[in-house]
Amino acid sequence: MNIRALKYALPLMLYVLAMISFSSHGIYCWLLLLFGWVLIPLMELLMKKDIRNLSQAEEEMAKKDKVYDLLLYLSVVLLYPTLFIFLHSMQEPGLALSDRIARVATMGMLCGTIGINVGHELGHRSNRFEQMLGKASLLISLYTHFFIEHNKGHHKNVATRKDPSSARLGESVYHFYPRTIILTYISAWRIAGQDAQKNNRRVFGLQNETLQLQFVQLVFILLIFFVFGWKLLLYYLAAAFMGALLLETVNYIEHYGLSRKKMADGKFERALPRHSWNSDHPIGRLLLFELSRHSDHHYLASRKYQLLRHHEDAPELPTGYPGMMLLSLFPPIWFFVMNRQMEKYKSLLSEPPVKLKV
Repeated sequence: MNIRALKYALPLMLYVLAMISFSSHGIYCWLLLLFGWVLIPLMELLMKKDIRNLSQAEEEMAKKDKVYDLLLYLSVVLLYPTLFIFLHSMQEPGLALSDRIARVATMGMLCGTIGINVGHELGHRSNRFEQMLGKASLLISLYTHFFIEHNKGHHKNVATRKDPSSARLGESVYHFYPRTIILTYISAWRIAGQDAQKNNRRVFGLQNETLQLQFVQLVFILLIFFVFGWKLLLYYLAAAFMGALLLETVNYIEHYGLSRKKMADGKFERALPRHSWNSDHPIGRLLLFELSRHSDHHYLASRKYQLLRHHEDAPELPTGYPGMMLLSLFPPIWFFVMNRQMEKYKSLLSEPPVKLKV
């Protein structure tokens, strides 16, 4: 076993802090939120980036080490008992309003950082078992349509006007939210319908994958309603929505203002490292299973998280994902910082289209 794999156990710390939140009161209810939105952004402002890539020998070892995969599986498995504990904790008599808010926000953070993020990683895998785990992870945030649209829509159309998940230059995150949430959902239905037609199946038949996933979500919602009641269902829906907003905030910062050029034949150039904002800040990388090395992920989507690389020709965010997500919530400051950052990479972003070799 490669001992380096164990550093990716750090996201499991989020569960520990969540358990403290769900069983405590006052400031202790806010521990995970303070850790994620205060401590980590401050640390990443002070810590140096780590741009090192694995050597060829290290990469071969990492490919064979199953610990990297087992950590993902464990992260998914822990989501469901954690959700049960959260819902049970919200039944506590006399729970203060501030504690309720903190617990809902804590569950929302788990939905986004573990549920959707791990679901994203497993959704790119080729075997059915891992894809099923990915869908189960996305189910916690009621965002299973992401599995379809992200893999078959976003990766195809990234950094173009066709992609609802690519933020445009000058677009605030608050304008981005409704556009991406609504159009991503519509796109998932459209893609599933097209897949059904290609296979000579009914567009709205039982073999429509988006329809299947929406049915599973409905059953899941009804199960929570019948077991815990409507009030706790509302708490859960609020947490799931927060998880979805976390995802879309990440989408916003990952491709903000970047665009692919059209080739002479009308097609877009291949998605290259320069079409995604990258972050090599170490803590965010570990907590998000290397999601912040996003440039390499879009360059080769099949590459597992532990193998993702730094590219010299990828535009770099000024700080890590948590800090940039906070910054995006204040559009005037965001535009000021990111306009300067885009100017820094102006020559890189204006390079001519790359023609693929056949």
